[in-house]
Amino acid sequence: MSDLLSADGASMAQPLKPLAVVLTGAENPYRVLQWLRRSPAAHLLRRLVLEPEALNHDSLDTLPQRAATAYVRGLLVTAGILPPRDENLALLTNWAARTVAELPARHAHLIRPFAEWHIIRDARRRSSRGRYTYAAHKGDCGNVLAAIGFLNWLDSQHLSLGQLRQRHLDLWAIDRPTLRSRSIPFLRWSTARRLFPPGLSIDRPASQLPGHFQAEDEARNELLRCLNDSALPLDVRVAAALVRLYALPLTRIVELTEDHISRDDEHTYLTVSQHPFVLPPKLARLIDDQLRHSMPRHSTATEHRYLLPGQSPGRSRNPLGLADTLRHHGLPARAARNTAMMDALVDLPPMVIADLLGIHPKTAERWATLAGENWSEYLSSLT
Repeated sequence: MSDLLSADGASMAQPLKPLAVVLTGAENPYRVLQWLRRSPAAHLLRRLVLEPEALNHDSLDTLPQRAATAYVRGLLVTAGILPPRDENLALLTNWAARTVAELPARHAHLIRPFAEWHIIRDARRRSSRGRYTYAAHKGDCGNVLAAIGFLNWLDSQHLSLGQLRQRHLDLWAIDRPTLRSRSIPFLRWSTARRLFPPGLSIDRPASQLPGHFQAEDEARNELLRCLNDSALPLDVRVAAALVRLYALPLTRIVELTEDHISRDDEHTYLTVSQHPFVLPPKLARLIDDQLRHSMPRHSTATEHRYLLPGQSPGRSRNPLGLADTLRHHGLPARAARNTAMMDALVDLPPMVIADLLGIHPKTAERWATLAGENWSEYLSSLT
């Protein structure tokens, strides 16, 4: 360990001693030695130790953002050498800076203030409330890319923002339906700054109601697989069961920690949005097993443990990767969650569902309308 964490191979700098505790505290010595010899993260850490001035977030942000970089950052945060930060927000800010730097000047002078003062500013506000998820970061990146795409399209039409007319916006919306919603934030921002003539707009497309559901037997059989099939990976069983029982999105499931689990003399509870749910005994045991067997390779005793930890210390599992894993095991999330949402609306009013699951009340109302008008017809068509 001294070879790794000391510049001279003998004496370890005092600030790095907590890191030595993290590296050796969670595993047997043999596995630690294997990690030190073979892991790209260990080699990167060694390089950084030789340059103490590089042990900060800014220096790490300049490196290629590979798995090894994320892992080393997680180690340094876990050890208390670097302060914790919202990594989803950092992903957005660093991505935006790199993206704007590659734009031609005529586009950068518009995209930079839009990204920094509109997109990132709003992301910081959500982050301060603990609500900035990985999915939100991906959506914000998509809004910036749509703005860039719109400016590129204007160039192809030999137009400037000042020459824009409603017929041009209508043509953009028709030709690029997938970017229609994503371009609205930039257009509204531009309108507020009078960058093009007043009165122009793109209507947000009508919200699409969900179209993927499961028949009752299919939903029940998949839930039974989650609870009883020991051949499935434990994390797959837990995540898929939470989707099917409580209609939780994967973005919320990956944020669950052991602090969301509580117990009394009779039951085990899962708390979501400050509301405790009683867990079925089988699922409670699966969650206990998952927490017991999901100890990260490097961690501290005081660290809040994620129910589904990611590859990097202190980070949760990526929801996109989790969705792929569930599909691989024949337990896709979308149709199962839609079905669970419909089942919940049979017993609970939309406002309660909105509060419990953290969705917008209007979204819950649309789901309730779908449940009332189409759900029984849909189920009968599957039988």
